[in-house]
Amino acid sequence: MPEGDVVKITAQRLDAALRGRAVERAELRWPSAASIDLTGRTVVEVRPYAKHLLTRFDDGTTLHTHLRMEGQWRVARTGTVGAGARGTDVRAVLANEVWTCVGERLGMLDVVRTRDEHVLLGHLGPDVLADDFLSSPDSGVLLALARLRGAAAAGGFPAQATAGGRTSAGSRGLPLADALLDQRGVAGLGTIYTAESLFAQGLWPWTQVSDVSDRDLEALLRTARGQMLRSVAEGVGTVRRHVHGRARRACHRCGTPVAVARANEAPFERPIFYCPSCQKP
Repeated sequence: MPEGDVVKITAQRLDAALRGRAVERAELRWPSAASIDLTGRTVVEVRPYAKHLLTRFDDGTTLHTHLRMEGQWRVARTGTVGAGARGTDVRAVLANEVWTCVGERLGMLDVVRTRDEHVLLGHLGPDVLADDFLSSPDSGVLLALARLRGAAAAGGFPAQATAGGRTSAGSRGLPLADALLDQRGVAGLGTIYTAESLFAQGLWPWTQVSDVSDRDLEALLRTARGQMLRSVAEGVGTVRRHVHGRARRACHRCGTPVAVARANEAPFERPIFYCPSCQKP
C-alpha cells in the first residue's frame, strides 16, 4: 500500500494540474457517486492527509480518494491519448482545458461536504507529514504521543471491524511495529517506514510502547517523518532501504542477515523486516 510519501507526491501533482481551474469533464465511476456531477466546479486545492487524498472544490465539496494497494492517479495533457481514460480500471476522471487526471484502481471514493471531512478521517491520528506536525503549540507529534500512550495503557487500540463484520481482538500490550502501523495513533506510515525508522533508532519492532521513553518515542516519529520527507524531495525509490524487502541479505551496518516476521494479528498482519543484531530485544 502506498505510504504517506507517495500520497504527498501524488497530491502535489494533482494540485499543480487542477488548482484554480474549472472542471470541464468529470466522471466518477463508483456506485455511490456515479450520479454526482462535478463539472463546472473549480478546484480550490488537493491536499493529502496521511494515505488519503482530498480534492476540494469552490462550492464546499470534497472528493475523497484512497489508493489502497494498487491505486494511482496519473496526469495527462487534455486531448492526448492518455487522457482518454477508457480502461476498465478507471474509477475517476477530473479534467480541465489543460490537464486530465485519471484515478485508476482506487480503493475508496467519497464525495462529502468539505466541513464533513472529519466523518471520514476523524478516527485517524495526526498526519506524520503535516506541515505543523512538529511546530504548532498543540503539535501533531504531541497528540501522536498521547494517542500511543493511551493505547499502550489500554493494552492496544480498540478492536477493528473486518470486511466480514467480525472484529480482531486487541493484542496484549502494544508493540512498536503494531502501534506505528495502526493509523489511529499516527497516520501515514506503512511497512516501509515502520521498518526503516525502527532500524535507524536501533529498536526491536516488538518492544512494548510502554517500555520506550517519551524522548525515544518522539525521536522515532521524527526519524520516520524525516525519511519520508527525504523520499518526497528526492523521489520515491531513490532513498536507500536498509532492511525493508532485504530478507536474508546482509545488514548494511553489521553484516547479519536481515530477518522478517509478523506485526499485528490476522487479518491485519503485515511483514516487518529488521536486523536481529542491530535491533535486539
